[in-house]
Amino acid sequence: MDDAMTVLPLVFDAPKRGMPPRHLADLSREEAREAVSELGHPPFRADQLARHYYRGVTDPAQMTDLPSAARETLTEALLPGLLTVVRHQTADDGRTRKTLWRLHDGALVESVLMRYPGRATVCISSQAGCGMACPFCATGQQGLTRNLSAAEIIGQAVAAAAAMANGELDGGPGRLSNVVFMGMGEPLANYARVRKTLDALLTPAPHGLGLSQRSVTVSTVGLVPAIRRLTDEGRNVTLAVSLHAPDDELRDTLVPINTRWKVGEVVDAADAYAKRTGRRYSVEYALIRDVNDQPFRADLLGKLLAGRLAHVNLIPLNPTPGSKWDASPLPAQREFVARLRAAGVATTVRDTRGQDIDGACGQLAAADAEPGVPSVAVGPLAGARREPASGGGQGGPSTVEPPVELGAEGDQ
Repeated sequence: MDDAMTVLPLVFDAPKRGMPPRHLADLSREEAREAVSELGHPPFRADQLARHYYRGVTDPAQMTDLPSAARETLTEALLPGLLTVVRHQTADDGRTRKTLWRLHDGALVESVLMRYPGRATVCISSQAGCGMACPFCATGQQGLTRNLSAAEIIGQAVAAAAAMANGELDGGPGRLSNVVFMGMGEPLANYARVRKTLDALLTPAPHGLGLSQRSVTVSTVGLVPAIRRLTDEGRNVTLAVSLHAPDDELRDTLVPINTRWKVGEVVDAADAYAKRTGRRYSVEYALIRDVNDQPFRADLLGKLLAGRLAHVNLIPLNPTPGSKWDASPLPAQREFVARLRAAGVATTVRDTRGQDIDGACGQLAAADAEPGVPSVAVGPLAGARREPASGGGQGGPSTVEPPVELGAEGDQ
């Protein structure tokens, strides 16, 4: 196991790089109205711009409620293009679409839109790269390029909502129902901009997307002070903790942030969040062959979480090409699940998408990378492999429940 690990430093402060131009989504409603006034237009034009933007409309020609003379000026000043589509790839009979975006500075990021019966979830990124240095995560091994602006994060969700409304995925027009911060980056390391993004996601139309708090999931590797801050600020979004090991000895190597805040501290902070919200949190656990999938570690995890308001999502790892890390075999998954349930811990195996469209971390971005330009992409958990719930001829019925849909943890 040690030979497979590349040791990188933890990075909490994003490198100083040029941020994108000012965008309406970076501003509060009051700031947007002031900005419009400074351009010589009535403040209410800002509300009209917001109504168009959160419906996915950025073409001035379609903004017919604005005077034709004002459209170009306002859109150029407050709706600059921040995310340029490099390409889309679809999978799962057109129900999953991965989008590769190029940012203003050439960095590449990805988002994944997944349609399920009665639900549509988009997995979005909050940073270009990641500073948490987890050795099994290709994004973590690329280091942190920079934080995304609020508008760059929000833009991924707005694009997904527009794609659903326009019927761009199989099944016809629909509605974006869930957003998960499980793409590239550590969301709570970009706290201020993620917090602003939450405001935009939860604010009713026309000034936001109007999602419910329980339909938004914020994932973290365990930045305890930020979890406490999220708790104190009173939001009720779903919290997901990427634990990946139940013991400090292993987690120190798999999730280096554990050298700052130990397993017990992370779980205690999550417990405090659950106590305030009354809603259980999700524990993300990537099952890695012969690393963290041993029966005794399942017992340790069961002992750790028994009696807590927590739900375990097991994720069979999808390694990137050339990686020494591999997914746990199905028998090991089954035993892990059975031992957790025997301890009274609710457990499911993540239903994941995009296996046939470069689902592993960084494959789309790597294929389009330019020399000297940072190239980063959604982490491996977004493309993890789904194992069937049936026994598959390997010794009888599986002990694994039907997989849980990405973004559905709050409804379990």
